[in-house]
Amino acid sequence: MINLVDVNKDYFTRSGPVRVLRDVNLTVARGERIGIVGRNGAGKSTLIRLISGAELPTSGTIERGMSVSWPLAFGGAFQGSLTGLDNLRVICRIYGVDAGKRIGFVEDFSELGLYLQEPVKTYSSGMRARLAFAISMVIDFDCFLIDEIVAVGDARFHAKCNHELFVNRADRAMIIVSHNAGYIREHCSRAAVLVDGKLHHAGSLDEAFAFYDQETAIAA
Repeated sequence: MINLVDVNKDYFTRSGPVRVLRDVNLTVARGERIGIVGRNGAGKSTLIRLISGAELPTSGTIERGMSVSWPLAFGGAFQGSLTGLDNLRVICRIYGVDAGKRIGFVEDFSELGLYLQEPVKTYSSGMRARLAFAISMVIDFDCFLIDEIVAVGDARFHAKCNHELFVNRADRAMIIVSHNAGYIREHCSRAAVLVDGKLHHAGSLDEAFAFYDQETAIAA
């Protein structure tokens, strides 16, 4: 289980601290899929980074009773001077996974060809995202964190990503951050709405999107 209790997050600016998340409470059980919806700037990506452990909350607690992925397709943790394959080996070593048994999958899935032998700093943003997604699939996480950036590549590659994630790993917990109602409805059993840093829970997907539409109309 993942449990967030009274989580706050401040960023410090020249004008003083800015609170991006306010008293967020969230519980995610094993195998559960929850969507987090909100307008741009509502704090969705910040929330995902906190759950992943990439950043720490200013106050409150985050308990992780299961292994949690980094945000899918996020390549910010790559060492740019290392090749794609060397980054795979480093990440596998950190998670105690045999890299040799995963190289074939990453080669096939990422479709990077000879570029896997080149430094990651030479990659385009799309190439980094494809490598990051492929490496995410070789670690046996209990919960996957999904930002809308998971929609990388063309339609064919996007379909391949969806099959690998939502079919082959249908039993895993997922936290999906999006403002796309169709995407959340397709993949989640419940949703919560993030408005100005506060997370509002709803009894059903319909209630969540009715609240989201209302808040969007007010802000327009």
